[in-house]
Amino acid sequence: MVELNKIVIYGVGLIGGSFALALRRAGAVREIVGFGRSRATLEDAMSLGILDRIGADEAAEVADADLILLATPVAQMSAILSRIAPHLGANTLLTDGGSTKGDVVAAAYANLGDKVGQFVPAHPIAGAEKSGASAALAELYQGKRVVLTPLPENSDAAVASVRLFWELCGAAVCELTPAQHDEVFAAVSHLPHLLSFALVHDIAQRDDRDLLLSFAASGFRDFTRIAASSPEMWRDICLANREALLGELGRYQRELETLHTALVAADAAKLEEIFSLACSVRSGWAPK
Repeated sequence: MVELNKIVIYGVGLIGGSFALALRRAGAVREIVGFGRSRATLEDAMSLGILDRIGADEAAEVADADLILLATPVAQMSAILSRIAPHLGANTLLTDGGSTKGDVVAAAYANLGDKVGQFVPAHPIAGAEKSGASAALAELYQGKRVVLTPLPENSDAAVASVRLFWELCGAAVCELTPAQHDEVFAAVSHLPHLLSFALVHDIAQRDDRDLLLSFAASGFRDFTRIAASSPEMWRDICLANREALLGELGRYQRELETLHTALVAADAAKLEEIFSLACSVRSGWAPK
């Protein structure tokens, strides 16, 4: 059994808290220390058994940590890396839970210097609408994918260790390059969130929004579920992956124009062609 003497988690909410609970349930860690912007959230994490201690001396805590997880919004990671870089122990590994990788990798290169090989970027595909320590679940990663985007500077041993830590959480681990990751998730995650937020925002600005929402049923509920996600986190994700997301948004706008043209022309054949292909692909798809 692998056992980590100490892990340090920045951001003890859904992602960080679930990572801690999963490793604790697996018997893989002796001590879990947390840092965060909100003292109240950290105290909640303590009361829920996620943390053993709230971090006080940052330099001392990271110096002898076996593993550090950055589970904050991606825009905060550069500042954290800058602060902890001088104090990292030679054997300390770092990983993250960010939904974008290009910006996080750039921050690692900018701040970690010759220690960048200790950082193995990751993205757990296991989000939820709720946030905070109270949303954390030991089983959150069970059967879910985690994408690693290793750096050329990572040793095989470092990648294997970080892979193992996520596997101990129950995750199925795969690998992409940072660029591949951001292109893929712009299409299948970031764009859907953008569209969901946009639809709810449109309804929210209407004078008759209460009437409209009173008649909204399962279709609206299912499509807009992700608009209940953290605005701060998704603001950061959209800006961090702006170029890839703009490309996907342009493709979607062209798709809407095609639908608009078909509706104006009352082109039943075109509408059915589009709907049939979408139905076929969606019916044959099973999430992994």
